[in-house]
Amino acid sequence: MERRIADLLAHQAGLNFVGRATELAALRALLAPDGPRVVHLFGIAGIGKSTLLEVFNGEAQAAGARVLRLDCRAVEPTESAFLAELAARLGTAPAPLGRIAAHLGELGRPVVLALDTCEVFRLMDTWLRQTFVPALPDNVRVLLCGRERPLAAWHTAPGWHELFRTVALGPLGEDDAADLLRRFGVTPEAAARIARGAHGHPLALRLAASAYGERPGLALAEGPLEHALDELTRMFLADVADPVTRQVLEAGAVVRRATVSLLNALLPALAPEDAFERLRRLPFVASGGDGLVVHDVVRDAVARSLRARDPGAYLEYQRAAWRRLCAESATAGRSDLWRYTADMLFLIANPVIREAFFPSGTQRLAVEPATGEDAAAVRAIVERHEGAAAAGHLLSWWEHLPQAFSVVRNRDGQAIGLCCRFEPARVPPAALARDPITAAWCCHLRRAPMPAGATALFCRRWLAREQGEAPSEAQAAAWLDLKRSYMELRPALRRVYLTVRDLLPYAAAAERLGFTVLADAAVDLDGHSYHSAMLDFGPSSVDGWLAGLAADELGIRSAPSLLDAEARELVLGAQRVALTPLEFGVIAHLARREGKAVSRSELLCEVWGTRYEGGSNVVDAIVHSLRHKLGERADCVETVTGVGYRLRQGR
Repeated sequence: MERRIADLLAHQAGLNFVGRATELAALRALLAPDGPRVVHLFGIAGIGKSTLLEVFNGEAQAAGARVLRLDCRAVEPTESAFLAELAARLGTAPAPLGRIAAHLGELGRPVVLALDTCEVFRLMDTWLRQTFVPALPDNVRVLLCGRERPLAAWHTAPGWHELFRTVALGPLGEDDAADLLRRFGVTPEAAARIARGAHGHPLALRLAASAYGERPGLALAEGPLEHALDELTRMFLADVADPVTRQVLEAGAVVRRATVSLLNALLPALAPEDAFERLRRLPFVASGGDGLVVHDVVRDAVARSLRARDPGAYLEYQRAAWRRLCAESATAGRSDLWRYTADMLFLIANPVIREAFFPSGTQRLAVEPATGEDAAAVRAIVERHEGAAAAGHLLSWWEHLPQAFSVVRNRDGQAIGLCCRFEPARVPPAALARDPITAAWCCHLRRAPMPAGATALFCRRWLAREQGEAPSEAQAAAWLDLKRSYMELRPALRRVYLTVRDLLPYAAAAERLGFTVLADAAVDLDGHSYHSAMLDFGPSSVDGWLAGLAADELGIRSAPSLLDAEARELVLGAQRVALTPLEFGVIAHLARREGKAVSRSELLCEVWGTRYEGGSNVVDAIVHSLRHKLGERADCVETVTGVGYRLRQGR
């Protein structure tokens, strides 16, 4: 039989594969008729998951199985995008889950669906477990590969006990680590010495082997693994990589993925194809369908070093990447949009935003659609934290729109939190009018209508069993799940509305995310004031919002100036709108203090003059008029609760 490139790749991976006999045997169980249907392989970054997966894939194919490997980093975390990617791997047109499952069954032979880097696919965990895997024919096995332990629901949900197994991948033993170093050309004496300082971490061993050629006396200082990786990365840059390759690696460490066009934007003085090839040849760089990815252990070490040594160069790389990503995403198709969304998220350092989409910690709680069996728990949580009137309105939604509710479950499967959210356009107007909070939101939508085709999302309430609306692990899990709705509804999603009784715990984070408190939408229930906040993503939906947040952090004005000071006009694309003297005075002063909160008293003093004796409500009236003239750009004049206003032209 003629050898294929896939056979050569599997053979090459096997040459640098040592140990792991127990873990490989656990993966082989997937191919047994009575074996598990799902195996979750997990371990820290750089511990060798991808190498083990490559070796197993080679064995599975040799045994007659078909292996479909998906890198979750390149797949949008929505049902439609996942199914489209799977259909593409099968060589079929996009189709519903039932048709794809039927096609997999028609293949007859065993099929292994391997989802690599699944830690970035947390938004889809519930759907995978409750909908996707149960729909698969019995000839299909699923191998999940990621850094985090699986949610407890995979173990505790009815029926999963015998069908699901976990495989924890730890460091190599000292003998195996030394063996791996010897395969890379390190002498036995040096291999034993180096293995002790590399903590059995395969990536650290590979870096050490690369540095060994220039430093035969290489010895690693005792200390944590992170320090050893930093030290080995510095050695690689200093001794192995030539100056041009070092420059390319530093640029590649600033972005999530490197493409020819991105490297051209970051390094305009270099030939982009040559830069791409230099990066591709490095031993810790993976080549995927959407570009090159520097292993994040090395990437983080290189980025930290560059940021500390030359923060100006680091910032310029980020700005150049932002400009190129904005230009490319403007013409990207729907199937490619997620890649640019993830790229933009990577540029944002703000942990409030990064954690909102890609939490760094281990997630212990599952968020699932509520079922009829959750009725008692939902009612108990609502009645514990809401007064009679507020509870009545929220439970009315449970009675008439139960599909709007999701619940947060603990390791025992108990509902310890809830979230109610829905699109108002899909709800009868009478139901919205009966609830004073959603009625206030609808009133705001009538006063400030969205463009045709845009949609809003009402996040009516979230509550945890113990903490209520206060920040908690259950609340964080619910908010993470909310981002799945963001992805599913874009690019039509324009606004999100939510309500809280206590604004203070969320004020700082909400302000940084761009939420505006709707002062005239507060509702009093049971002696409590329910405040409403609204986030307008802008004309470009979620992706434009993220680009604006990144631009703010990087000091980039992401849109042309709104104001022609000489003509005293607003500039809204090709349209110009005349301003009254007071309107011009207010927006001109806000523009001079762009990004800063400006009090009403300061505006009164600067625009109306120090002798003005009227009330500050005249400022609000002028701002209202300005927002009306700004149209779709109205959200760039933000309300700063208890202070005044702030202008962000990049919104």
